[in-house]
Amino acid sequence: MNLHRIISTVAVLLLPATLLAQTTETLDAEFGARIAVNIDKKLSRGLHLSIEEELRMDQNLSTFDRFHTTVAVTYKVHPNVKLGAGYAMINPYSSSDGAFKSSRHRLMLDATGSLRFGDWRLSLKERLQCTFRTGSFNAYQTSQPLVGLKSRIKVQYKGWRRWEPYAYVEMRNVLNAPVIKAVYDGTYYYTASGSQYGDAGWFIDSHTGLYTNRLRGSLGVDYRVSKASSITLYLMADYVMDKEIDANSEGTKLKSYTLQRGFIGWLGATYTYSF
Repeated sequence: MNLHRIISTVAVLLLPATLLAQTTETLDAEFGARIAVNIDKKLSRGLHLSIEEELRMDQNLSTFDRFHTTVAVTYKVHPNVKLGAGYAMINPYSSSDGAFKSSRHRLMLDATGSLRFGDWRLSLKERLQCTFRTGSFNAYQTSQPLVGLKSRIKVQYKGWRRWEPYAYVEMRNVLNAPVIKAVYDGTYYYTASGSQYGDAGWFIDSHTGLYTNRLRGSLGVDYRVSKASSITLYLMADYVMDKEIDANSEGTKLKSYTLQRGFIGWLGATYTYSF
């Protein structure tokens, strides 16, 4: 065994492998836009059905990014508690190829608790979501499905007639990220045994990794145009912390394991029609 493999083996034994394998990349700050139309139908007391279509632009508004089509049901089980379930079809677009990529399907479960303090409303929303990929993809680069938990605290002022400003902070966690057991020596990735190659998936220990991949803050306002119509305008700062794996399709070589960090600013508008 040569020197760099000996050093790699000792390092794996002394320090967590996920820290040794991971490198960091800082992304350039970007700005994007989200424009959505939402239809909300009251089915019965406390029970609502909504359908939303959202368009996203990214890369400083220079390219079309994706469509989000969401169908959801919410039910108010208590004056301060609302439960929900939904499905979203995500249609990403590749500007370099000039075509849509394979769709993703997302299932969501929501629980929202709220309290009213005079004209102020404070709410906490928890969302468990599972995202399934379609088409061909490298199973050694992502979890299938990808399971996440979003937690949001929101405060909104309801003392004005038509305008309801709000602010929120949100954290999104990945619950089943791949756990990498390889160590990086500056050129190659190795396991504790010093082997660079082996059975498929030799560098993935499990899919039990937990980390925060989004921190968000938003300022916005809901404007009631009429009894049935409203418009929401908002600005959102999105701090991204995604762990990206680059591996061959056979799972015998880990090319890179990188934490990509950077800011994305969003300008958003949503029109809602309720009936």
